[in-house]
Amino acid sequence: MNEYIAMWKNYANFKDRTSRKGYWMAILFNILVIMALYVLLEFFPFMSIIILIYELAVILPMIAILVRRLRDAGKVWYLVFMIFVPIIGQIVLLYFLVQGTKCDEGVQV
Repeated sequence: MNEYIAMWKNYANFKDRTSRKGYWMAILFNILVIMALYVLLEFFPFMSIIILIYELAVILPMIAILVRRLRDAGKVWYLVFMIFVPIIGQIVLLYFLVQGTKCDEGVQV
């Protein structure tokens, strides 16, 4: 949960780094929030507006945490655009996201 809160606190921070654990925990909690909202949609029809607002609000923090994770893995920020390449680009991006942390000297930790 701390990683999810940190994602929102650093919603426009594109310069720091995010660890592998921090990235995937934030993604997990984001998925859980979206799933909970969709479950509530079954009982409350007005939740569709709240879901739309949440999904629009989470775009910038998700891009920021993705850029920070790529930086932590020793990759350049513009690899984020790999998400737009069908199938192959997404697989390559996923491969980069699961890599370990790289130190400034280029040594993997």
